[in-house]
Amino acid sequence: MSLLGDLLPWGALALATLPVALGTNNLRRLPRARGRPPEPTLVSILIPARDEAANIEPCLRAALASRDVSVEVVVMDDGSRDGTGAIVAALAAEDERLGLLTAPPLPPGWTGKVHACARLAGAARGTHLLFIDADVRLQPHAAAAMAAHAEDHELALVTGVPKQVLGSLGEGLTVPAINFLMLGYLPGGGRAETRQPSLAAACGQLMLVEANAYRRTGGHAAAPGILHEGLALARRLREQGFRTEVVDGSRLAICRMYSGFREAWAGFVKNAREGMATPRGLPVWTLLLGGGHLLPWLLLPHPAAVLAVLLSLGLRGAITWRMRERWWSVPLHPATVAVALAIQWTALLGGFLGARPAWKGRAYGDSRRGPA
Repeated sequence: MSLLGDLLPWGALALATLPVALGTNNLRRLPRARGRPPEPTLVSILIPARDEAANIEPCLRAALASRDVSVEVVVMDDGSRDGTGAIVAALAAEDERLGLLTAPPLPPGWTGKVHACARLAGAARGTHLLFIDADVRLQPHAAAAMAAHAEDHELALVTGVPKQVLGSLGEGLTVPAINFLMLGYLPGGGRAETRQPSLAAACGQLMLVEANAYRRTGGHAAAPGILHEGLALARRLREQGFRTEVVDGSRLAICRMYSGFREAWAGFVKNAREGMATPRGLPVWTLLLGGGHLLPWLLLPHPAAVLAVLLSLGLRGAITWRMRERWWSVPLHPATVAVALAIQWTALLGGFLGARPAWKGRAYGDSRRGPA
C-alpha cells in the first residue's frame, strides 16, 4: 500500500475526531432555559405568515396558551393566497391578546420574511420580542423561560432549535443536519461566553430579542435583503457589544420544518449562500464533512476507518438523543452529510450560473441587492 493509502484512514479518523471533541463539550454545556421573568415583562410573540392556512391555528393556540408571563401575539399576513388572514381574524375575535396586521407591498431591497418581522417589531408593545415561524408550536412555559433566561444572564438574544418533527424519509435526510453542524462544528455552540460575532448562531424559528437592544441595533431593518435573518441579527448584536446565546430549544417548542424532500431541498438551498456555500468556505467544509463522515466508509475495514465510523455515528446518536429527534434518522447519517454537501454545492454553483433563490412565490436576487 502507498504512503498515501497508509495515511488516509488516519487522516479520516482525525477529521472524525474533531467534531466529537467539539460536540461533546457543546452538548455538555448547552443551556436549558427555565423560570419566569420579573414583572412587568411582556413578551410579544411575533409570527410572519404567508400561505400558512394549514399551520396558523395550532400555532396561535399554542402561543396563546403561554403561562407564567404576559403575552401578546401579533401575526403579519404577508400576501397570503389561502385564507391565512381570515383564520387569524376569526381567532382574534375570541382573544383580545391576538392581533392581525396586513403587510404592504414588499419594498425594493427587502426579502419577505425580514420585511414582515421588521413591521411586526414596529407594532409590538413587549419588553421582549419572540419571533417564531407559523409551523412552530410553543410549549406553555417557553415564552416565560426564554425571557427569564435573557434577564438572568443579561442576554440580548436567546434562541434555540425546536424539536424537529421528521415526517418522511426526505426530512430525515436533511433536517437533522441543522443540529449536527451547529453542535458538532461551531466552537462554543453559540453560548454567550463566545463573544465573537463569527461564533454567533441563531435559529429564526425560535428567537427572543430584548426590545431595546433590537431597536438600538436597527433590528431586521439593518439588513433588509438578508434571507438567513436570525444569524444576521445575532452577529449584529454581538458586533455592537450585546450578548447572545443558543439554548436547548427541543424542550421549548416543536416544529415540522418541511414536508418532504423536495420542499426541504428548496428551503435549504435558499439560505445556503449566506452560510456555508461560499467559494472560500465550501471547499473547507467539503474536506471536513466528507473526510470525517463519508471517506471512512470507503476505507473499511481499516481499523482507523472503523473507529472513525463509530465516532461519527456516536456523535450523531448523542445529538439525536439530546435534541429529541427520531432515532431512525441516525443510520442515515452518511447520506445526510452527502445531501448537505450537495445542497451547498448546488447553491454555490447556481449562484455562479445566475440562479435566484425563491420561496413561496417570490424570487430574490443577490441578498446584497434585495428582491429581483
